[in-house]
Amino acid sequence: MSKSPRHFILFRDIPLLYGRVPKVANSSIKATLCKLLNQKPTGGIKTTSDRFWRENTNGETQLVTPQQARRLRGSHFSFSFVRNPFDRIVAAYNNKILEIDDVPLPMKKMGLHHGMAFDQFIEIVCKADPELIDNHVRPQADMLLAGNKLVPKFVGRMEHMTDHWRRLRRRMKLEGLPTLGAIPQKNVRREGRSDIRVLFHSIALIDMVIERYQQDLNRFYGDYSIDTLLDGQPLNKLPPLQRGVVKAKKRQRAQVNA
Repeated sequence: MSKSPRHFILFRDIPLLYGRVPKVANSSIKATLCKLLNQKPTGGIKTTSDRFWRENTNGETQLVTPQQARRLRGSHFSFSFVRNPFDRIVAAYNNKILEIDDVPLPMKKMGLHHGMAFDQFIEIVCKADPELIDNHVRPQADMLLAGNKLVPKFVGRMEHMTDHWRRLRRRMKLEGLPTLGAIPQKNVRREGRSDIRVLFHSIALIDMVIERYQQDLNRFYGDYSIDTLLDGQPLNKLPPLQRGVVKAKKRQRAQVNA
């Protein structure tokens, strides 16, 4: 995955795009999408790997940039999920810096290393050159926007995954797409979110994250206060971000009446 700018999985045989965002149930969503493939995948590469979707699906999928994905907005349905930026960066720190002895190469090139202090991790991530930043800590807006335009027609929140996944399944049915199954629980490592407030112990750390992830906060979590996001408590349930629902309903009615 590293620093690849190709953030969307494009299916060849169905008009579907998925904007993959690391540390946002990405492994679980990919496992579910794998069931939409017509042929059995080749090789032994895990579905979590970008390489799997690029090379191991018998040509049924490819990876494209947000700009390429947006050009398909008239013919394809696209979706993604996002996560509280404070929670996401803590998850990346726990997994990639504390749990893994040898951090991924793109993170090494950023100056990150195993076991480093959280404060130092945040400072490096928030001051990193956007061209060098690893996708596990890259702002979600950078992966889902093209020319300041949101690419996916459906953006759910990880905090409301059960409800938003159900809504996604309904939307895909409305779009005439294959129905996705239940989402499996993969790579769930943390219990609770009380560590967010503990780790973000200073205004300086909080301000650095707000500056780096401003678009994520404004576009996807603008209805929640910074204090609420830092507390790590369940968020008030809001609907997913959706576009094109009216058009999809008109198309469905036209097909029924044809």
